[in-house]
Amino acid sequence: MKRVSHLTALTTALGLASFCTFAADMAHSLTLAQLQQQQGAIVDTRASAFYNGWPQALNGPSGHEPAALNLSASWLGAMNATQLSAWATQHQLTPTTPVALYGNIADNQAVKTRLEQAGFTHVTLLSDALQTPDRLQRLAHFEQLVYPQWLHQLQQGKSVAAAPAGEWKVIEAAWGAPKFYLLNHIPGAGYIDTNEVESEPLWNKVSDADLKAMLAKHGIRHDTTVILYGRDVYAAARVAQIMLYAGVKDVRLLDGGWKAWDDAKLPVERGTPDKVQPAPDFGAPIPGQPQLMLDMEQARGLLHRKDASLVSIRSWPEFTGVTSGYSYIKPKGEIQGARWGHAGSDATHMEDFHNPDGTMRSAADIAAMWKQWNILPDQQVAFYCGTGWRASETFMYARAMGWKNVGVYDGGWYEWSSHPQNPVSTGERGPDSSL
Repeated sequence: MKRVSHLTALTTALGLASFCTFAADMAHSLTLAQLQQQQGAIVDTRASAFYNGWPQALNGPSGHEPAALNLSASWLGAMNATQLSAWATQHQLTPTTPVALYGNIADNQAVKTRLEQAGFTHVTLLSDALQTPDRLQRLAHFEQLVYPQWLHQLQQGKSVAAAPAGEWKVIEAAWGAPKFYLLNHIPGAGYIDTNEVESEPLWNKVSDADLKAMLAKHGIRHDTTVILYGRDVYAAARVAQIMLYAGVKDVRLLDGGWKAWDDAKLPVERGTPDKVQPAPDFGAPIPGQPQLMLDMEQARGLLHRKDASLVSIRSWPEFTGVTSGYSYIKPKGEIQGARWGHAGSDATHMEDFHNPDGTMRSAADIAAMWKQWNILPDQQVAFYCGTGWRASETFMYARAMGWKNVGVYDGGWYEWSSHPQNPVSTGERGPDSSL
C-alpha cells in the first residue's frame, strides 16, 4: 500500500496556496512563553463549547490556554467590521498587539484573515497549544451547558464526556401552547409550558405542591438528568432554575438553545410530544434547594452589603427608569441599592451575555462586567429582572462558572414595585450608588 505523508495529505486537503500560507505561519509561530514575553494575546478559534471545557475527543484535553480569548471562526459571518473592532477594543487589543491563534487549520486561517483585514499586523499561531493539560482553564461546571453534537451523540447511544449518571430527558420549554415545537423540535424532546412552573398575578413560581405534580406528570424524579432547551434560552433557564430549587440534582441547558441545534443542521422531528409515563414519586423532599429562590424580605436583606449583591438583570433603560420594560408593569425605576448586572437592549434580549451565535459569553468577560459593579464570586448573590426569566439565565451561567452562593429573587421588579413603600431609584448612576 502506498504511504502518503502527512505533509502531502495536508497539501492536498488545503490546496497549495493556503498550505503555503499555513506553513509560513508555522515557521513564525510562538510558544505560550514567547507570547507572554511579548505581552501578546492568545485567541482560541474553536467553538465556545470546547473553549469552555468540553473535550473535542472523549479523553482529549479539556479547556483553553491561560487567559485565552474566544473568537470562534463560526461567529465571523455574524460579525461585521464594527462588531469585530468593538470586540478587539473591549479586550484591549490594538493593531500592533501580537496575537497567536490556535484551533484547526481552517478556523485559524479564517480568523487570521479577518484580523488582518481589521488592521492587525502581528497575527501568528500558538505552536504549543493544548499540549500541556495542567495549564488549561475551563468553566468550573462546563457540563451544565451542553452543546448540540454532544446531545446528538448521547441520543445515538455513543459514549460522551460528562454523561448523565442515570435516566435522562430532553425537554423544550416555552410560554403557552407548543406551536413552534409542533413544527420542528429535537427528536424525542418533551414539552413544558412555562405556565406550569409560574403563575399570575406576579408570575412567581407555583406552589411546591404544584411543582411536585408538574414533575410527576413529566416523569421527572430528583435523580433524573433533565436537559432543557428553548427558542428563547431564558425560558428554558426559568424552568431549569425552578427544577433545581425543587431538588432535581442534574439540570442542564443546551447552550444557545434551539438556534444552536438548528445551526448545527442536526435531525429534527415534528408533531405532538410522546406520552410520558408519570413518575410515582419524586424520591426526595421538595424543595430540595430552597436557598435558590428568595422572597422580597430576603432580597431586601442583601441591599447595601459588601458581602452580598442584589443584582438587576434588566436593560439600562429599565434600570434608570426610562421604561418599565413590560406592558403589564406600570411603575418605572429600580430597587434602590441594587447593582446593575447588565442584560440587553430591552426586556426581551440578553446580548450582554451572548456570543454572536447566542451561546454564553466567556466567563472572564461576564465576571469582568460584574466586577465593575462590585458583584463578586465570594458574595451571596441574588439575580432578579421583571419576573424571573432573564435572572434565571444569569443564574445558570453563574452556576456553570462555579459561583457557589447564587439565587433568584423570584418577585423581581414586578413584586417590588407593587409595594409603594419600597425604596426606588431612577436616573443615571454608577456602581457607587449601591454601596
